[in-house]
Amino acid sequence: MTFKKAALLALLAGSHLIMAAPAQAEDTIKVGLIAAFSGPFADYGKQMEGGIKAWMAQHGDSVAGKKVQVIIKDTTGPSPEIAKRLAQELVVRDKVDFLAGFGLTPEALAVAPIAEQAKKPMIIMNAASSVITTKSNYIARFSMTLPQVSGPMATWALKSGIKRVVTLVADYGPGIDAETAFKTNLIGGGGQVVESIRVPLRNPEFAPYIQRIKDAKPEAVFIFVPAGEQSIAFMKGYRERGLAEAGIKVIATGDLTDDHVMPAMGDSTLGVITTFHYSAAHDSPENKAFLKSFAAANPGAGRPNFMAVGAYDGMAAIYEVSKKLNGKIDGERAMAILKGMKLTSPRGPITIDPATRDIVQTVYVRKVEKIGNEAYNVEFDKFENMKDTGK
Repeated sequence: MTFKKAALLALLAGSHLIMAAPAQAEDTIKVGLIAAFSGPFADYGKQMEGGIKAWMAQHGDSVAGKKVQVIIKDTTGPSPEIAKRLAQELVVRDKVDFLAGFGLTPEALAVAPIAEQAKKPMIIMNAASSVITTKSNYIARFSMTLPQVSGPMATWALKSGIKRVVTLVADYGPGIDAETAFKTNLIGGGGQVVESIRVPLRNPEFAPYIQRIKDAKPEAVFIFVPAGEQSIAFMKGYRERGLAEAGIKVIATGDLTDDHVMPAMGDSTLGVITTFHYSAAHDSPENKAFLKSFAAANPGAGRPNFMAVGAYDGMAAIYEVSKKLNGKIDGERAMAILKGMKLTSPRGPITIDPATRDIVQTVYVRKVEKIGNEAYNVEFDKFENMKDTGK
């Protein structure tokens, strides 16, 4: 063993493994799951883990005659340096076959060079900046990109007579991607962006921004903030400051009306229009099976969201690659299989674009409505075969 490798192993000793059953290495396919499981984005990791459990509950914990072992690493996110260190540990010490997860763009970007150097397939289950797949030849994305879901929102808005809009986005890669794609389509179609507001990624105080939106008197505000606490906080401020009464509509990416947090948001989201690639209300046999499996595999976890579906489909891809390679995982051969891969997802048909290794999928237009006593994103229009437009 080289001094450098020995030093790295010493440095990385002492981390914890979760969900990792003991098995002989040669009889195991190892998946290193890197995501936030604590801190403000803890739900991201939990949703991805839940989606993986749902897949394995349906399809078993073995593929190609080998046990599948998932090794969970908590970034506490968004923490690029921690993500990078954990990826190094997974590659050097745990000798994983796949790197997976990545709830947030900064963490995915930090790990990309490690995937490239180690020739490890890196399965993106959420992180949505357009640029990610350009940073390593070993990345394939099974979630979405922000341009892919933001551009159609502008197209729909113009079609619906909405022309004067304020944009409000989180000030990091995905937010800037969302703002750019929305503005490009809206202005290109004859609309006007009255003001563009960017808010901090961590703990933004929305009240002053919401007042600026109200003062600008647009027909609508277009929103992208990370799913979870921020979407709850924004909608609370929107209602409290009377933007609805002022006639200012909310249009957004589906992060704002995340299925998992909808029950906590109450009726504040009713009527919000979003464009997105998955809704728990999607009517298909595959989604019904997914919802049933998620509930059984994750008792008390609540409603699954798009991150759970991204992880579920990511595991479907890992199983498919493992089958085709007969359990002998080789980075280059794995990527050849991932390029052009077609799956029938709980969200609908998906394909991995062989040129970009990014996902091609249907983007749905949804309105928050009550189904029974609960609010859901009800699909009423769609844009089929949408590619990423942000590169």
